[in-house]
Amino acid sequence: MPIQPQQLAKLMHEVELEDPIDFADLPFPEQELRELVATHLCEMAASMESFSTEDKLMTLLAVSAKLVLENMVLNVQLLRRHGQPVSDSVEALLSRLRRPGEPPPSA
Repeated sequence: MPIQPQQLAKLMHEVELEDPIDFADLPFPEQELRELVATHLCEMAASMESFSTEDKLMTLLAVSAKLVLENMVLNVQLLRRHGQPVSDSVEALLSRLRRPGEPPPSA
């Protein structure tokens, strides 16, 4: 039986207990945002019913990778906008991506 959106939203909340999300002052209730995302993901999973297990896994990994990248980019943009340094681990990753001889961007 596939997971239901309410179950997924509950799991999302449990994961957030270990790694909280800063919803800041968004004008939307946190639980409604979780439920919206959970519903979207459950619909996406349902649309992959005809996919092979390998294709489902590859699709979910691609979607996850895109979201992690988007999250990292948004966080770096926010830090730079507020003149704050990125963490050492993010800076190490960004350093690997810079072209040889290219100076780090100024804040």
